[in-house]
Amino acid sequence: MNTTPSTLPGFLHWGKSTSPVVEPAKQADSHPRLQYAGFWRRLAAVILDGALVLTLTAPLLFIIYGHGYFKWLFTSFDILSIYGAWDLILARILPVVGIIICWQTMGATPGKLLMSCRIVDTNTLHPPNNLKAMTRLACYFASSLPLNLGFFWIGWDKKKQGFHDKMAKTLVLYTPHDYAEQSLYDLMDEVQ
Repeated sequence: MNTTPSTLPGFLHWGKSTSPVVEPAKQADSHPRLQYAGFWRRLAAVILDGALVLTLTAPLLFIIYGHGYFKWLFTSFDILSIYGAWDLILARILPVVGIIICWQTMGATPGKLLMSCRIVDTNTLHPPNNLKAMTRLACYFASSLPLNLGFFWIGWDKKKQGFHDKMAKTLVLYTPHDYAEQSLYDLMDEVQ
């Protein structure tokens, strides 16, 4: 498979696209090189993102609230209850804002980037705009009902879309690293 930069569309590169993608709305259906990120890859990305958020917020919440917060967290079965203002800001609002910013600026969360995945608009194959990013995040609720079926749907769908992807008209693409096409000199330059 020839995956030199000249043969790949701009959306498959990890930076901003150098050439605008202006093709028909059916581009996602017609492009032969698209690889959709599957259920297990996306689950691993969510776990990595959760670990990152926990690593950043747990120490701050411990400093602010102490042991009582974590006792309450593990004994409270009401997912909508809030321990205090800092709990609301650090554990609820900040992660949501961070997700939307990551989707818009990098096309993925850090976990998805580590798993070589990117979120794109189905029509343009560029990162989602503000409206699509917020719609996708809001539709996570629909994917969680009933019994997270919308997330499990990723495993059965032809394009590996969950309910939230279908409603927001987004795709999660996987870009494997193909080092076979790179010269030895290019690979050595990357290491240095």
